[in-house]
Amino acid sequence: MVIGKREGFTTGSCAAAAALACCLWQKEGKCPDRVHLTVPGGKEYTPEIISHSDGSCGVIKDSGDDPDITKGMEIISRVDIFENDGDILFVAGEGVGTITEPGLKIPVGEPAINPVPRKMIEEAVRSVIGTKGARVTVSIPGGREIARKTFNPRLGIKNGLSILGTTGIVRPMSVEALRDAMYVELKMRVSQDKDPILFTFGNQGEKALRLSYPDVCIVQVSNEIGFMLDSARELGVKHLIIGGHPGKLAKIAAGVMQTHSHTADARREAIVTQLALMGAPVSLMRKVYEGVTTDVAVAQIEEAGYGAVWDQVALAAKRYCSARVRDEVLIDVVVADAAGRVLGKCIEGAK
Repeated sequence: MVIGKREGFTTGSCAAAAALACCLWQKEGKCPDRVHLTVPGGKEYTPEIISHSDGSCGVIKDSGDDPDITKGMEIISRVDIFENDGDILFVAGEGVGTITEPGLKIPVGEPAINPVPRKMIEEAVRSVIGTKGARVTVSIPGGREIARKTFNPRLGIKNGLSILGTTGIVRPMSVEALRDAMYVELKMRVSQDKDPILFTFGNQGEKALRLSYPDVCIVQVSNEIGFMLDSARELGVKHLIIGGHPGKLAKIAAGVMQTHSHTADARREAIVTQLALMGAPVSLMRKVYEGVTTDVAVAQIEEAGYGAVWDQVALAAKRYCSARVRDEVLIDVVVADAAGRVLGKCIEGAK
């Protein structure tokens, strides 16, 4: 938790509160203005309820001070209560995704409502209807469009957002949320027996590396290469290819395992070190060291005839990554520019 930041509540908490309100409306004949819910994290949740003409209820997502993509969206639940005893069934309404690939916590074909939110919703519904069966439809208007900006398409979650949350509470830790999303994708790919797996840093890197590795499973790691290497080791990944822009790989070649510019920047130092070991002229090293961008350095190095330095950068990056995973994962490294041109590599397991 970040001190001084306001906490909020998850989409799972919103869906459960809306489902509770919907059940109370049917039981008491009047939609409540608010409901009271204790979320798994122990906090009391008392959101305002929005009533709809079809009998469904909505709650506006308040994620506190976390920069959550669903902040301010309405989470709507409709509960159709059956006459007989039975299970609580879940349906993906507008803007809620459907699982289409194996390896997640929810089976293929089911709405993307995670286990804890399902439990929260079921407990809320059961507190009103007892043992009767019911069908709960959860919707997020506008969710289909917003989902394109999330990890859902990478996870095979189609046509909408996921209903998430393990504690019911949103804590303002956006880095942790990003790590959680990347870990889920990696775990899914491991369960699908993808081998090797290629780590790259973002959309541009993925597009570039697709040219050389069209059939390899690619997982984006953003700036969190150290965390994702730890995760790969934990999940039993056997072979990783780490590929991307020379600037990112140069940082890793200096032992930097969180590559955001606010954390560290050792690009020039790493490149100049490898040039020095090759016996490059001081004039070239000075140009690289005083340069503004790595792309400029690439052009300067190529013009001077020292393009092989990128093989050395790849080797240095490989050594740091291999040490991070304690040599339990085979690591290959590929340095490529934005156009997909391979500048250098250190390859053992994949040609």
